[in-house]
Amino acid sequence: MRFDVLAHDGAARIGRLTTAHGDHETPLFLPVGTYGAVKGVPVELLRATGARALLANALHLALRPGAEALARLGGLHAFMGWDGLILTDSGGYQVLSLAALRRVSEEGVLFRSPVDGREILLTPERAVAVQHAAGSDILMVLDQVLPHPAPAARVAEAAERSLRWARRCLEAHGNHPGALFAIVQGGTDPELRRRSARALCAEGFAGYALGGLAVGESFEQRREILAVSVPELPADRPRYLMGVGRPEDIVEAVRHGIDLFDCVIPTRHARNAHLFTGDGVVRLRQARHAEDPRPLDERCHGPCCRRHSRAYLRHLDRLGDPLFVTLASLHNIGYYMALMNALRAAIRAGRVGDFRPEEAIASYGVPCDNAGP
Repeated sequence: MRFDVLAHDGAARIGRLTTAHGDHETPLFLPVGTYGAVKGVPVELLRATGARALLANALHLALRPGAEALARLGGLHAFMGWDGLILTDSGGYQVLSLAALRRVSEEGVLFRSPVDGREILLTPERAVAVQHAAGSDILMVLDQVLPHPAPAARVAEAAERSLRWARRCLEAHGNHPGALFAIVQGGTDPELRRRSARALCAEGFAGYALGGLAVGESFEQRREILAVSVPELPADRPRYLMGVGRPEDIVEAVRHGIDLFDCVIPTRHARNAHLFTGDGVVRLRQARHAEDPRPLDERCHGPCCRRHSRAYLRHLDRLGDPLFVTLASLHNIGYYMALMNALRAAIRAGRVGDFRPEEAIASYGVPCDNAGP
């Protein structure tokens, strides 16, 4: 992997991420395909939104179909028929989300599988091995994520353990061609974040992520962590804000110099009939949309708005028709691709400081400038 910075507007920047699966301009958003699929969206339609990169989860893939099976099938790209970039999360977030099913020790995390109840030990070495089997372009170290708030002593302990695990991941990664990213931890403690970032940067990872955010902290606390953490990261490496995905959060993070994003918000909102538009989120389950002949957004050039009314989309949702999930997911992913398009244009124009998420509508349904493979 190679990363080149192409333009700046203050701390905000445009970069080019060169990988075995294409060139990708940043800021870049990755839709979430946990098990190697963005729910309800065929890869051809996903590409039509402008998406050229996605995120999958190594722990879930280790459970189904299994790392060894994935390797025998040629890796995740071949398995799912995707020729774009794949970033795999190590499973560190599940240390938080599956708290009732796991036990953390220095060795790793002992999970009780939510699939069949069997015990699985996820060590840093195993997390890397699963991602190697997947053939990931970008791999993440195993880290320990805590909820917010958490006692200061626990936050410090988790940050130190995450650093030790990161070093073990780096050793296990060896000379593998995938790009291994470190994850800065430390909760909302500025000094812990600085120490974590400095220690990880000394190890020479291919990229750096900020983890342990969007777990209950406020917008202002997140902004402070961005302000103290990002300046500690190397300017010549990509910076990734994990799991943070409200449009306003993305805009704020781009202003601080973040390059990569992922979040379940576009697709989870879609499945709950919450659709993004230039005028905010439309909640289609409200009765006032039952006979509304208008599209979701009249300025949208995407296929969902060109062909279908709010009334029809609401009708599909009420029927539980899988077509609704596909259409709604495509619409929301398309909005996020447009948001990144518009942010890159704002950086080039030197006006990212005044950028508002509503401006993404100008790029909605327009082919993404992030060409990829």
